[in-house]
Order: sequence, then C-alpha cells, then structure tokens
Amino acid sequence: MITGCRAGKRDLQKALYMRFSAKMLGVCLRYTKNREEAEDVLQDGFVKVFHHLSQYTGTGSFEGWIRRIMVNSALEHIRKKKIVYSHTDVQNLEDDCLLDAEVMSKMAVQDLLALIRELSPGYQIVFNLYAIEGYPHKEIAEMLDISEGTSKSQLARARKILQEKLNKNVVSKVR
Repeated sequence: MITGCRAGKRDLQKALYMRFSAKMLGVCLRYTKNREEAEDVLQDGFVKVFHHLSQYTGTGSFEGWIRRIMVNSALEHIRKKKIVYSHTDVQNLEDDCLLDAEVMSKMAVQDLLALIRELSPGYQIVFNLYAIEGYPHKEIAEMLDISEGTSKSQLARARKILQEKLNKNVVSKVR
C-alpha cells in the first residue's frame, strides 16, 4: 500500500486514508476544541503524510509515523493561535494532584476526553503530549518552545484541575 501511495495511485491513497483517518481524527480532537477544527488539522496532516511518504523508512510503526505527523500538524495549528503558557512552581502545587485511578475507572473514556477538552489550551496540550502521547518534558519543551519547568508546571496544574473535575463529576453521579 505504501509503495502504491508513493507512486500516486489514488485508490491506494484513499485506502490508506480510510484505514487511519478515524483513529487520527481522535488524535486531532485531543488538541482542538471541536470536530470542525480537528477535521482541518486531519486534512492538513494527511496532505503532509502523502507529501512526505518518501521519507518513511520502514523502520518503526507506520501508524506511529502518521500519528507523529498528526500531532505536529495539531501543534502547528495551535502555534498559529499563539497560545500563552503560564509557569507555576511545581513545588507549590499540592501532592494530591495525581489522578486517582479508582475515580478514573468509574468514568467512560468519552467523559474523560470531554474533561480534558475543558482545560485551557496550554494545559490541554501539555497533558495530551505527556500523559497520552508519552513525550518526555524535554521534548515537549522543544516542541512548544517553552522551558521544561513550564511543561512540568502545565502538566501538574492540568492534573490538579482534572482531579477536581473528576471528583466533582463522580460526586454528582453518585447523587
């Protein structure tokens, strides 16, 4: 399929898009506020996938390669919006900001994603890159042109806010 896509075969390009678009739309949705914005990022990402397909060396996961392009496309989209990141001293945050696994297990994935989307853009981006995509703070800092400390504080604040929202959500569902 990759060879055919590189050769410009439209049917194989469509097949590749159909195979990965739904999953990659989910990635894009984590970095945007609505479906329309996510679809724009997805479209831009797939243009880059097809344009740079010759650069895929075959080492590593092809899906992972596409995911990285989608994340980078989302970050490029966010940079155009000029998101401002605030720095908070991580040591000043309470230790209880870690997400409680028991609370999280009682919620549906869609509920958790909705809560993440409610975060301010700076918190949401860093949380997604670190907690969901698995990037280390050093790489996040480079990607977003912020300090490692800012990345860490954004993550800590995002976790604290999510913990508060999760606790409130669980309490309201129990009632």
